[in-house]
Amino acid sequence: MSDVKKAVLIIAREIFRDEELFDTQKALEAAHVKTTVASSVLGNCKGKLGAVAVSTMKLEEIIVDQFDAIVFIGGGGAAEYYDNQVALKLAKDAMTQGKVLAAICIAPRILANAGLLEGITATCFESEAENIKKLGANYTGADLEQDGNIITASGPHAATEFGETIAEAIPE
Repeated sequence: MSDVKKAVLIIAREIFRDEELFDTQKALEAAHVKTTVASSVLGNCKGKLGAVAVSTMKLEEIIVDQFDAIVFIGGGGAAEYYDNQVALKLAKDAMTQGKVLAAICIAPRILANAGLLEGITATCFESEAENIKKLGANYTGADLEQDGNIITASGPHAATEFGETIAEAIPE
């Protein structure tokens, strides 16, 4: 692994939450973490508030051991990954390899569906609280939670702190 810290930010092809991507990315880059935006498609992805982000990598192209952090960005579109086998495997591989695994808004449901939140203190957007609890998470409703290498946040207002926490969690 090089000295450069790297995070991949996984967004939905449409209806990702703009602030959750851009504020998280800005906080990571301020902490000298190189970010890559990935999605189920290459090219332009449209945010809920109208911003466009460019995905330079497809989910299938992500090699977990090339990144220090795997980050799932929320917004309604993130539901496309709830049962996506590639996304679920990425999350599992990140845990197996001891990477930082993070999800914001409704995206913690992806981690829960991968079986990774059982017994873990976590938060998410309120609409997914019951679902992650059913899958074993200790849901708190807080803005941000960190339990070991798993970092979860509740929504756009927590995006900057989410990014800063991810950067701090990546080992030197």
